[in-house]
Amino acid sequence: MNNEALQQWVEHISTAFFGRPFLHQATFNSRLKATGGRYFTRTHNIEISPHQLSAFGLEETEKIIKHELCHYHLHIMKRGYQHRDADFKNLLAHVGGSRYCQSLPERAQRKQQPFRYKLVCSKCGMEYLRKRKLDPAKYACGKCRGKLLLKSIDNQNAT
Repeated sequence: MNNEALQQWVEHISTAFFGRPFLHQATFNSRLKATGGRYFTRTHNIEISPHQLSAFGLEETEKIIKHELCHYHLHIMKRGYQHRDADFKNLLAHVGGSRYCQSLPERAQRKQQPFRYKLVCSKCGMEYLRKRKLDPAKYACGKCRGKLLLKSIDNQNAT
């Protein structure tokens, strides 16, 4: 599916479920991995994750589109469009949108493995576990002030 087909799909869902037209742009954004979509309050545009579409199909993506359209229509009507607002929760339940999107398979696998990197002191051998990759040259061992080496826990190779 391309951006033109997505635009038509969003316009159709907007008129069918909300009874109002969608007058702005809907596009795919392949950088969205932790979220299914997002709504921009300044431009009123919507972005949808293509990863959600490929992983979970049309039905789940339609729920994500409904979620973003709830933000869109409520914001346009100057009503409570944020997740915590009662207007948003009621409209979302009425149209059958999802409150949260499912985690992508690769992200779910990453969450099962809490630490991906290990910093090892070259002097005393002290180990520090980290979720994110960092530059070991900017840090020193907290025990002996020695130089740190970065190792990946997945394959134990230094990077």
